Amino acid sequence: MKQPQVVGIDVSARLLSVCMEDGSGTTQQLEVPNTSTGHQQLIKRLSHKRNTARVCLEWTGNYSLDLALALHHAPAIEVMIVNPKAAHNFAQAFLQRAKTDTIDAQILMEFAKRMPFQAWQPPTLNRLQLRALARRSGALTQMKTQEKNRLHSTEFGQDLHRAIRSDLKAHIRHLERQIQKLEQAALDLIWDEPSLRKDLLLLTSIKGIARTSAIQILSELCVLPSDMTDRQWVAHSGLDPKTHESGTSVHKAAHISRIGNRHLRAALYMPALSAAQFEPHIRAYYQALLQRGKLPMQALVAVMRKLLHSIHAMLRDGADFKGQLFFALETPDT
Repeated sequence: MKQPQVVGIDVSARLLSVCMEDGSGTTQQLEVPNTSTGHQQLIKRLSHKRNTARVCLEWTGNYSLDLALALHHAPAIEVMIVNPKAAHNFAQAFLQRAKTDTIDAQILMEFAKRMPFQAWQPPTLNRLQLRALARRSGALTQMKTQEKNRLHSTEFGQDLHRAIRSDLKAHIRHLERQIQKLEQAALDLIWDEPSLRKDLLLLTSIKGIARTSAIQILSELCVLPSDMTDRQWVAHSGLDPKTHESGTSVHKAAHISRIGNRHLRAALYMPALSAAQFEPHIRAYYQALLQRGKLPMQALVAVMRKLLHSIHAMLRDGADFKGQLFFALETPDT
């Protein structure tokens, strides 16, 4: 019986860099476009002469999702998707300093050879649609904010034509209607799946997470594998702290890695900001960090990270938010 081919794929917006090794140890490299046609071309190559393949790629959001789904549905091909942080650490362990698409594909191939292979299970169509709706709603919300800023700036330009302000106001109203439609469509999908409906209600039990923010957060979390730990969630979001030390002289301040899901980070930002003002236990945690010398943004990022840990426990246990578990309030001496 033939040994399966081991394949690493570096995914970018336009191109797939592929490195593959067959059962005899022969390594080949190729590039195909990151399109449906390119995906089928790759599947045909991997399935040639009834070959089997184990494919490893990083999770890069929409760029890798269509490819992963196409490979998953192809016969005799198994897919493993690794967190970018895990692949990054694996490359460091290989003392790999250079970074090109070809080298990244080779590293992913080595990852598939040396690490336990965990076949990827795709999210349900319902959850994929939910994430697409929430991301579109988020993009339109960002656009609405930009238009509101432009409208505000016109108040200081007396020479600007009245038609510009009228057009900006009309566009803002249009965006608000579209956002409302998308949010309602997302809610319909959530209400159709009892587990999602339950998770949404749990998220909104946190003072600071309103329905819109809850939809954004839930849409990113619901497509993740159910066995991911809270630490893996944090790494996936790119909120994990990254230290930079070398010898005895280089000690740079820690900062977040940003290697991960920017949509999830963005979805957590406003809830963390609101909770740091209005939820007593989260506010106390935020203030404690400031008193320890943290800058406001550093303290807010810490709130985001701890909030994500709390959300993981809440959804895992099916329990509402308990502020005392997040951060215990100091009680005055009696």
